[in-house]
Amino acid sequence: MRVLNLPNTLTIMRIVIIPVFITAIIYKRYDYALYLFIVAALTDTLDGLIARLTNQKTAIGTFLDPLADKFLLVTSFIFFSMNGWLPKWLTITVISRDVIVIIGWVIIYLITNTSSVEPTVTGKAAIAMQLLLLCYVLLAINIAAIPDIRAILIWITAAITIFSGLHYIYRGLKLTHAA
Repeated sequence: MRVLNLPNTLTIMRIVIIPVFITAIIYKRYDYALYLFIVAALTDTLDGLIARLTNQKTAIGTFLDPLADKFLLVTSFIFFSMNGWLPKWLTITVISRDVIVIIGWVIIYLITNTSSVEPTVTGKAAIAMQLLLLCYVLLAINIAAIPDIRAILIWITAAITIFSGLHYIYRGLKLTHAA
């Protein structure tokens, strides 16, 4: 199987978009930032879908896809909170959850010698909600007439992110106790 298949190309494209997206924010080209974010979110959806439907899953894709997601989410949350579009506590919550999951993965690997930890429904829901919130913020910056539901989305995102982090901790504890 080729390493540079369509799903992996889309993932690499998403990684390349991230610095361009951040540059658009820095230079206050929020319209470009919105378009780039939508393209990045679409490539995230498409790469996994295409990989599954065409049986083109690869080890590099399995590694790069979540990494690309984390780069996009973490950089977005940092820049959005620096610009005052999102509260800093939410950025700390999102990043802390990711750090906890990564540390947990390392601990599980050291204890069980298993490197495969499958994403959970709650983990996927947290990422989806984080992407939705970021997209909403960009839409609200670009479209004045959009309803103001930012606070609601912030609290839902925080709740799902925290629940997801706790769920990963619970799963990790179960795995380590079974070892």
